[in-house]
Amino acid sequence: MAPTKLRHKFTSQAFLARAGPGKTVMKCPKRYTICSQGDKASAVYYVQAGKVKLTVVSDQGKEAVVAILEAGDFLGEQCLTGQLVRTTTATVLEDASILRITQETMVRILREEPSFNELFLKYVLSHSLRVEEDLVDQLFNSSEKRLARVLLLLANFGKKGKPQPTLPHVSQEMLADMIGTTRPRVNFFMNKFRKLGFVDYNGTLRVHSSLLNVVLHD
Repeated sequence: MAPTKLRHKFTSQAFLARAGPGKTVMKCPKRYTICSQGDKASAVYYVQAGKVKLTVVSDQGKEAVVAILEAGDFLGEQCLTGQLVRTTTATVLEDASILRITQETMVRILREEPSFNELFLKYVLSHSLRVEEDLVDQLFNSSEKRLARVLLLLANFGKKGKPQPTLPHVSQEMLADMIGTTRPRVNFFMNKFRKLGFVDYNGTLRVHSSLLNVVLHD
C-alpha cells in the first residue's frame, strides 16, 4: 500500500508569513498604493511589516485619514461581507511587506481552520472597538485630546508589544486629517506639547509616555 500523505499542521503564523496557493507577498515601497477607493474588492491584505495609511475621499473631493495600520493588521476584510468595491485607499507610509490573500482562500481557511478563525475574529472585534472609540473621541473630546490620543496610538503606547515612540513619517497635515481639524491648530498643540516635554521633533517626531497626561486630564 502507498504510504498515507501526512497533512502538515496548520498554524496561523505560518499561514500569514509566506506566499502559497491564493496568497502573494507584495514588497511595497513608500507611497505605493495597495488598493484604491472604488477598486473591485476581491482580496484581504495582511501587513507583515511596515505601516499603511487608509484614506477616504468624499464626493466633494476632501480627503481624510481614517487609520494607520502596522504589522499584524488586516485591511480589505470588508470583501468577506459581500462588499463589492473598496471604500478606502491604502497607501504605504514606509517600506512594507504585504500578504495578499484572495477572497476565496480567506473564506476557505476561516471555515477549515478554527485557530485562524479565532485569530481573525479577535482582530475584527478589536478593530470594531477601536472604531467605536474613535467615534466617541471625535464627538466628545477636544482637538487637543484627540491629537494626544492619536500620537499615543501611533507610538503603540497602551498596545501589546514594545512602544515605538519615534514616528518618522507622520506630518502635521496627516494628523490634522486624522483628528478633523486644521494644520495650524495641530501646529499650535504640537508646539505646546514640545514646550511641556511631551514630544520632541526635529525631522522626526518622538512621543513620550507623559503625553498621556493630556488624555487623562479633565
